[in-house]
Amino acid sequence: MSVLAENYGGAQFTRAPFGPSAKSLGSGALWLAAFLSGFVIEEPAPYELYMALLSVVWLACGLKLRGEFGPLIICMMLYTAGGIASIPMAKEMGDAIMYIAVSGFLAITSIFYAAILADDPNRFRIIQSGYTISAVFVAMIGIAGYFHLFPGAEYFTLYDRARGTFQDPNVFGPFLVLPTVILIQKLLRGPVFRNVHLLVPLAILLLGIFLSFSRGAWGVLLAAVLLVYFLALVTEQNSGRRARLVLLGFAGVLAVFALLAAALSIDTVSDMFAQRARLVQEYDGARLGRFARYSLGFQMVMEHPLGLGALEFNKYFPEDEHNVYLKGFTTYGWLGGTVYIFMAIWTLCAMVPLLFTSRPWTAFTQCVFAVFVAHLILSVIIDTDHWRHMYMLYGLAWGMIATDKIERKRLRNGVRQSFSASR
Repeated sequence: MSVLAENYGGAQFTRAPFGPSAKSLGSGALWLAAFLSGFVIEEPAPYELYMALLSVVWLACGLKLRGEFGPLIICMMLYTAGGIASIPMAKEMGDAIMYIAVSGFLAITSIFYAAILADDPNRFRIIQSGYTISAVFVAMIGIAGYFHLFPGAEYFTLYDRARGTFQDPNVFGPFLVLPTVILIQKLLRGPVFRNVHLLVPLAILLLGIFLSFSRGAWGVLLAAVLLVYFLALVTEQNSGRRARLVLLGFAGVLAVFALLAAALSIDTVSDMFAQRARLVQEYDGARLGRFARYSLGFQMVMEHPLGLGALEFNKYFPEDEHNVYLKGFTTYGWLGGTVYIFMAIWTLCAMVPLLFTSRPWTAFTQCVFAVFVAHLILSVIIDTDHWRHMYMLYGLAWGMIATDKIERKRLRNGVRQSFSASR
């Protein structure tokens, strides 16, 4: 496990995770938070209980809420406020209150991650390490569950699809994408033979995503990998390394086809893949299916400025919204729906300049950006509200944005001081 942590960016943490210093204890606590993010099969999850305690402790120890990620704080507050205002619209007040309370808590976790990185951007290595090791472990559980490798393993499946330690395969699959993209990026940018050991955890993560049979997860992985690969080509100035990237790209495509062929040689896997690979499922195109509900839902919220109330949409239609932007309006009112779209666009625009800077954390920022973009696209067809790792992505994104602002301010001050000294 320590070898895994070192290779996935956690070397600074793993050298002395249990040392007596407050810094070591804080790093260990942060690593554990990222690790526990993969265990949410029951609510309240260990992650939620732990994050509630950790946030209070860090704030009590002086963690700062900086103006550099103020937009995230304001947007999350307004988003939650919209949900609070919609509570009286719900028929089941108790359920609505609990739902919005969870939304508020997850908003706090996003602010926590932003504050952690703004305070020390090198902590991205700790988060990256904990998240990656968690994802590999969770993927192994999902794979074991799918193939019934131990008694009771079927608990980690749902509808003959791997779900790991999540309630839904459609959350399990996307959760695995960020560490998968991070490992692929390491293979693209680093020496192949030095990083060949990464192929084992990468294969585990890819198989876990595949066995989730989540079309959304497949799409998120494809979009994120293509975007990271594009960024690697664009930002690489050495022609020899750029040619190497092209060759690795072809090799990666061949490897994926080989893995896919091996997986499809198993009859049960092949049958499920054929069923899930159809672009439009029956429940998508039915009279009140997923796509019809989008149009009818947006028409309905035009008459309800405060929204319908949390968990009320499925009382009007056969299923939930399955669209986080529609859910923003139905559950959080016009205020929440508008703020969420504004927050998503603002985050994207603020991150773009960071992709082309030369910082120790630029590679990590590119991976977060790619996965975040893919999740925003996925949110059109899946309800990503209350996905723990989605709020983490918002926090990581704004932590990087704040870090860049702080770094630029520091450099400007340094130039001014040098100029003043020279005079």
